[in-house]
Amino acid sequence: MNISIEKPKPEHAEMVAEICSVGWKQTVEGKLSEEYQKQTVEFWYNQERILNDMESGSYTHVALVNSKVVGVIGGAMTSSQTGEVFVLYVDETYRYKGIGRLLLEALTKQQKEKGATEQWVSVQENNQRGIPFYEARGFTFQEKKITPTDTGEEQVSLRYYRKLKG
Repeated sequence: MNISIEKPKPEHAEMVAEICSVGWKQTVEGKLSEEYQKQTVEFWYNQERILNDMESGSYTHVALVNSKVVGVIGGAMTSSQTGEVFVLYVDETYRYKGIGRLLLEALTKQQKEKGATEQWVSVQENNQRGIPFYEARGFTFQEKKITPTDTGEEQVSLRYYRKLKG
């Protein structure tokens, strides 16, 4: 399988929206209401928002297999020495093939070039895809964050951190 990691282009927006929508819903399935899921997907993963976030650099890399988008990562520097992973999703057909690792490596390299010495990520509580992935890459649990939603629910995120080596 020929995997390439690239900067996202406008023509990738539709697949990025699809991969993020499906991936995010899978992480909150059974934890947050259908109503909240629908609101969140419509807000964050509509094509216009995805295009704007691509232009602003929030989505930093896509993984392509035969020019088809199969994964996406986004993040940014949140302080002079702190990088943050905002989003990382891989199409379920292509999971467990090293694509997430390649995407994280690409974002990490970019953040280190900008001066990052540490990296943070928030993972949905009980996310059995995300938590083992990040822990295997040296991230350690730091804190639990509870955010009230517009629908009166609580979204529970786990904050993970790792020191980046020069």
